[in-house]
Amino acid sequence: MPKRFYTALAVLLVILMVLSFLPVHGEEKIYDTVVRLHVLANSDSAEDQALKLKVRDAVLEVTAPVLADCQSREQAVAALEGCMEEIRMAVEDVIAAEGREDLAGSVQICLGEEDYPRRTYEDCTLPAGQYVSLRVCIGAAAGQNWWCVLFPPLCLSAATANTTGSSEDAFVAVGLSKDQYGIITETEKTKYKVRFKILELWQSWFG
Repeated sequence: MPKRFYTALAVLLVILMVLSFLPVHGEEKIYDTVVRLHVLANSDSAEDQALKLKVRDAVLEVTAPVLADCQSREQAVAALEGCMEEIRMAVEDVIAAEGREDLAGSVQICLGEEDYPRRTYEDCTLPAGQYVSLRVCIGAAAGQNWWCVLFPPLCLSAATANTTGSSEDAFVAVGLSKDQYGIITETEKTKYKVRFKILELWQSWFG
């Protein structure tokens, strides 16, 4: 057979291999399913880092019951929009209780799109990309961050200590299929690692 035939066959095989990894089964829905929480500490001092965790718990104490009955990201966003002032007041109360007059009135809270790096939470890893995020900035917001999944509720704190069920149950309950969930739990397998990276590139190009 002519050399051109083998060249064309090789190109076709490469194309088929690439297509087998593209997010054609709805994996990109991951980005449209969750709401993240991002708490930024005032600084990296031990005092400010401890305050960050107390602020996190205060935020979760407000949001956990508010999000408990939400069945979609859209419902979760609407619920959060309705309690932004309550969240701010809870955070300010923590700052006051800790005697941090230097940070009084310095908290900024917003809900919107934010770029996240790849992060691992217990038994799942979420790809890098843009997510709807509740962002809580304390003071200069120059310290180490605390990230988690606010919806579905996977954050670990006293506010969610009684949460039952696996992360798979939580994601499937809000719309991911088991196959879609697989992309965030099997990222150490070669095939999934490739799909995971392509998913991140896909989101950066078309997100």
